[in-house]
Amino acid sequence: MSEDAVGRKETEDIVEEIQEIPKDEQSRETWSNKYEFLLSCLGYAIGYGNVWRFPYLCYKNGGAAFLIPYFIMLFCAGLPLFFMELAIGQYISLGPNILFQKLAPVLSGLGWGMVMIALLTAIYFNVIIAWSLFYTIASLTSVLPWGHCDNDFNTVDCYSETAASFCRNQSLFYRNGSCLTVQEYCGEALFHAHNITHCHHPTHGAVSADSVLPKVTPSEDYFKNRMLGISDDISWENMGTLRWELVMYLVLSWVLVAASLYRGIKSLGKVVYFTATFPYVILVILFARGITLEGAYQGIEFYLLKPDLSRLLEVEVWSDAAVQIFYSMGVCFGSLITLSSYNKFNNNCMRDAFIIGISNSATSIFTGFVIFSILGFLAHELGVEVKDVASSGSGLVFVVYPAALALLPIPQLWSVLFFFMIINIGLSSQFSMVETVTTAFFDQFEFLRPKKPFFVALICFGMFLLGLTMCLQGGILMFELFFWYSAGLSVIILAITHLFGIHYLYGFRKFLGNIKEMGINIPFPIKCYWTITWLVTTPLSLLVIVFFSIYFFVPAYWGNYTFPNHIQILGWCLCLSSFGCIPIGMLFACYRAKKCKDLTEPSQDFCPAAVRKERQDRQTAMNTSFHTGTFRYVYDNVGFQSTDLEIPK
Repeated sequence: MSEDAVGRKETEDIVEEIQEIPKDEQSRETWSNKYEFLLSCLGYAIGYGNVWRFPYLCYKNGGAAFLIPYFIMLFCAGLPLFFMELAIGQYISLGPNILFQKLAPVLSGLGWGMVMIALLTAIYFNVIIAWSLFYTIASLTSVLPWGHCDNDFNTVDCYSETAASFCRNQSLFYRNGSCLTVQEYCGEALFHAHNITHCHHPTHGAVSADSVLPKVTPSEDYFKNRMLGISDDISWENMGTLRWELVMYLVLSWVLVAASLYRGIKSLGKVVYFTATFPYVILVILFARGITLEGAYQGIEFYLLKPDLSRLLEVEVWSDAAVQIFYSMGVCFGSLITLSSYNKFNNNCMRDAFIIGISNSATSIFTGFVIFSILGFLAHELGVEVKDVASSGSGLVFVVYPAALALLPIPQLWSVLFFFMIINIGLSSQFSMVETVTTAFFDQFEFLRPKKPFFVALICFGMFLLGLTMCLQGGILMFELFFWYSAGLSVIILAITHLFGIHYLYGFRKFLGNIKEMGINIPFPIKCYWTITWLVTTPLSLLVIVFFSIYFFVPAYWGNYTFPNHIQILGWCLCLSSFGCIPIGMLFACYRAKKCKDLTEPSQDFCPAAVRKERQDRQTAMNTSFHTGTFRYVYDNVGFQSTDLEIPK
């Protein structure tokens, strides 16, 4: 039998023996059952991108035609990276910061880069949850405040279609809560009336009166002026004061996170039964209501039912598909490695990867039907095209969708359901990212594990303080900066390094051997699929994403305000704080290494947790025997006592 075969046999024997140890005697926790892990990963993968980006990309890039590049990218890049992270985390049962330094010291910084991305993303994710809490509580009123322009906070530009139609029936124009004559309305714009429908422009002559003054929807007015408290002079030089209501909701959101994670996966595993499944209940309810609305079919038709196959010839469509798959799967944030590190050694994580990956994509498609059925209704009510109300990002969730909900019968009910769904979606992803950060510290400093509740609370408090700047009147600018730079190009660079480190530095065949050690049987066709993707298509896909991310990159902005150059530099510093860990880790490893070969060789501790524990137990037994003066020969001879042994200092 070869040396490698002997080593594998020894590993398997030790693993089998250690797995019989009762759970409470093991130093590292495991999920109570496989469903907790599955739901945690599903909740993590299904995030805001499924709600506020995928439907928009579908309609923008040819409807159902977009699904072709989307699923190609899913199987070429998304699933291979997803399974790779689950497998490596489950095999070694360590967080990313410790895992990679044991895989190869030269990759020591890779894991900390992932932890940094999870930390930066978690900071602004909880701000979105705070906004959703704000809207949920605001929905508990007799009249939704974003459905009209009669609030104290509304600006003169607030334009309500309902009120405007009342004025229009009298041949008047709506402005600042009143019906004005054409002379008065044109005068507001410092023009003169040309006739009953037009104003006289000094240069262009007669112009439509409807176009001479800016108009802001009540929902946009609410988002900017009531919740964010933005004033006209907000900029990076003048961020305003703290919005204490937002601070209160941010505190509440962090309390929810800390309370759910105070016992690590023991408490998280129970919470995800609700947070990962309840959004589906709400989606089904909203879908059932949405498809019964007038105009819903036009919205769904616009979203998916009119495929434009000619768009497949455009490079941007493929770029959007690749980027969407990459970020929606949540790879290289360290969270998948962390969640799988709490698995039992023989869990079939390959099956889990397929289930979660396909479920994630199916959820994105279904969410699009929900979103666009109601946007079709909004377009019908306003008498405009669906494309005129379609949006993505925070604008969809906090401006466009609330405007649609305000037009429904019993709008308070639908508004509460929608924002409660957004809260649950955010929390499911947030739990995994914060757990990644805390696990990194518990693996690095094991003495902290008995103090888990206190340390989790401390980490959450620190991240709350870092997010306070986003609660300023101009906090949306800081939010957009984090959103733009914290998990952009840096994630792709980490992914390329990750892929190279495992399949070329550590070894593709070794990695397949590790998967086999865990008892995961890979059928030959699937094995061919992993081989082709891991070694060819996934690296090429990542390089394509890098190229197009740089090619299509635009500086960070919000609305019409492009951030100044020194703020863009600050954004690149956020980006550098994660992938910059890679060269720092390399330099540190080079400083500590005695030989160059040591930089790329896995350490003895790159093995299953059971093997490490067995070695530690043996070492402890040897040390105990040495200090008590008890020795045993290799062939189990009777030990002898020595009382005058000199113990080395």
